[in-house]
Amino acid sequence: MSTSPKRPALRIANEQDVLAQLRGTQDRIADAITAFAGTMTFVYLHALWFAVWIVCNEGVFGDGAIWDPFPFGLLTMIVSLEAIFLSTFVMVSQNRQAARENVRADLDFETNVRSEVWSIHMGRALGVDPAEVERHVQELLAENRARMNGTAQPPQET
Repeated sequence: MSTSPKRPALRIANEQDVLAQLRGTQDRIADAITAFAGTMTFVYLHALWFAVWIVCNEGVFGDGAIWDPFPFGLLTMIVSLEAIFLSTFVMVSQNRQAARENVRADLDFETNVRSEVWSIHMGRALGVDPAEVERHVQELLAENRARMNGTAQPPQET
């Protein structure tokens, strides 16, 4: 009978797997629309559409081609509705981005906790003084905060 060392089960969630479970068909559609609306192709198509609309409705191709005379009430309504829907799609995509950031933050927190627990156990096994390590960590964090705030003192020679 062979005995192999028992390995601990690691339960590290994969960010992509978690996000895939959260993403539905409606989210994919909203993301696709938002992605397209954020391109220059979208801008060029709209510029072309508006130009054709205005040129036709100004009578350049004859009175028979006019379907929305100045002040272009139908165009105004269509553009307003489009703006409402596009802003909604952008908000849906922003909400999904916030959910992705929350998943990442949760996974980062779990990883940090896992690392700290492992570090504590390894430190104890090696006989490291945890109070001394924590004091050094606090000093480094204070120095980093001071640098970020612009109040850091120049390094002292030791």
